[in-house]
Amino acid sequence: MDRLTLATIWLGGCSGCHMSFLDMDEWLIALAERVEVVYSPFADVKTYPDNVHVALIEGAIANDDHLKLIQQARRCTDLLIAFGDCAVTGNVTALRNPLSSVQDILQYVYVEASDIENTPPDEAGIVPPLLDRVVPVHAVVPVDVYLPGCPPPADRIRAVLERLLVGEALQLAGRELIKFG
Repeated sequence: MDRLTLATIWLGGCSGCHMSFLDMDEWLIALAERVEVVYSPFADVKTYPDNVHVALIEGAIANDDHLKLIQQARRCTDLLIAFGDCAVTGNVTALRNPLSSVQDILQYVYVEASDIENTPPDEAGIVPPLLDRVVPVHAVVPVDVYLPGCPPPADRIRAVLERLLVGEALQLAGRELIKFG
């Protein structure tokens, strides 16, 4: 096989999973020799490519842009990995679900609690329309592998990638690979 094509996607979340990815430190150099990063917040790539081998998806689906991107990623990716607790369960990002309607939340944040503009952003392209509910990745598209953790530690991410690089089936088992939080 040629080099594995790897995408990482940041949806509704804090970027902690991507920071944990970077915590693999010097192993990133060895990884770079084995994979081609074709889409990531680390790279200035605007369009999700076709024929991606593996995608690590961080974050939950919270707005229209997330919805479109995850659907495109699923169509174009062989192995989709829900990367971190927000992608797996909705986690912190989904805490807005029981609060109120999207319009009520926007009204509170941009009008009632604001001391600057006192108006929600409504110009097209400023803020993507929020979905009524924040959902984990598997609620929208099929997920092949779940990699829990908030964030998953660098050792866990490395263990998964190492198995993929040698062609092993991913059997995440044991406390170190399936622990949440």
